[in-house]
Amino acid sequence: MSYENSRPPTSILSRQARVEGPFGMIGTPMRFARNSEIYGEDEAAEYLYQMVSGAVRTYKILEDGRRQIGAFYLPGDIFGFEAGETHISSAEAVSETRVIVVKRAALMVRATHEKDLARQLWDATAQELRRFQEHLMLLICSAEDRVVGFLHDMARRAVKHAAIELPMSRQDIADYLGLTIETVSRTFTQLEQNGVISLPTSRRVELRNRAMSNRNMAA
Repeated sequence: MSYENSRPPTSILSRQARVEGPFGMIGTPMRFARNSEIYGEDEAAEYLYQMVSGAVRTYKILEDGRRQIGAFYLPGDIFGFEAGETHISSAEAVSETRVIVVKRAALMVRATHEKDLARQLWDATAQELRRFQEHLMLLICSAEDRVVGFLHDMARRAVKHAAIELPMSRQDIADYLGLTIETVSRTFTQLEQNGVISLPTSRRVELRNRAMSNRNMAA
């Protein structure tokens, strides 16, 4: 993907009038088609993105060819934070996704003069670090605990906490949890048989027994 005259990525399907985006900055609304790239690994980290609708995954391709998903972003989330000047992973739209894009440099300039904005940036960065740490801790758990932990995280971020509409596929979940798709599918089936969840559809998950889920996570 190329950048031209410091403009956002050219794979965007549509652009609209500029609106208020993350941290009160004026940004550009954009829409990405399912599976389209938002930015690539090692590209210049010129923008921050606020989720409006849809879902986004960030990922790296490992040396053995496997894909490791680092994070999922849902409506309200902000992504694109980097410690350096380039992205350390790629970002793709999981489903049709709308975001508001703001220039990172303009945000940094404002933050040097506005203490409240600087605090908001710090809070957002700390939240990103916390998600990274929680993901690392999840990867050392058993397969069942990884899936249960993932579902609890999705439920916590969902509007209706007892029912989750998963925008991502089982393969996405497997690549996020460091498991095979067969293990993820088998674990979903076991959790349903144990009464922990119900699966009205392949993407809709209902938490049936939160206490049992908590015991599974603590095991």
